[in-house]
Amino acid sequence: MSVSTPASALAPAPGSAAAPPASASARSAAPTAAELLDFVRRSAADTELVASLPLDPEGRTWVRLAGPGGSEAWLIGWPPGSGTGWHDHAESVGAFLTAAGTLKENSLAARLPTDGWKTLELSEGIDRERELGAGEGRAFGRNHVHEVLNESTTEHAISVHAYYPPLPRIRRYSRTGEVLRLESVERPEDWQ
Repeated sequence: MSVSTPASALAPAPGSAAAPPASASARSAAPTAAELLDFVRRSAADTELVASLPLDPEGRTWVRLAGPGGSEAWLIGWPPGSGTGWHDHAESVGAFLTAAGTLKENSLAARLPTDGWKTLELSEGIDRERELGAGEGRAFGRNHVHEVLNESTTEHAISVHAYYPPLPRIRRYSRTGEVLRLESVERPEDWQ
């Protein structure tokens, strides 16, 4: 296993020695979002695994896990006050679950165009907010736009995340009021 303190909690840090995902021929069927949620639930319940994650008071840490059916999976540590910023996981379905502490997820309950735009004005009523304590999580579909935060000022949070197919790209957004702006697109080669 490799451990890094990344600038982003969603992609391997430069120089990470994470194992490559399993090839398409090595798996029998693509895992569903529900199967990924089951995997993150079981992983988060593994107290030895959760306790093995080194926590950094300054930045997020992570360890790559062997996800089911060729999925990409991560155990992530969140220091107090940390977060991801608005982003999506492109064509991947996914799931995450809080193993320790509490995370907050802000998300959009609307299907956004996937390409060809830089700025969108969001409709009222599409914002969703979830507080996810230890043992709580969720699955999500393709192009799910959200941000994940540890709003505690004193406590670390730890979570398990899984994505299938392995992240082909991450789109990062900024948000001012009801305006969502595409800021960058990251691809796996950007994380190497």
